[in-house]
Amino acid sequence: MSVLDKLKQLLKGHESQADKGVDKAGDAVDAKTQGKYSGHVDQAQDKLKGQYGGGQGGGTDRPPQP
Repeated sequence: MSVLDKLKQLLKGHESQADKGVDKAGDAVDAKTQGKYSGHVDQAQDKLKGQYGGGQGGGTDRPPQP
């Protein structure tokens, strides 16, 4: 069993909490980089949420960045 499989098992039933953690981590990266890589951060957040079954709403709850 891979590490990703173990992580998925741990997160089962706690997707909303994991989503909040992914969003918070992405916001921290955006703050550190002053939004320079916000597009890449958003893509990474969406990919992570898709990996463990969270993010069924189709994206982040932040408005689009210019």
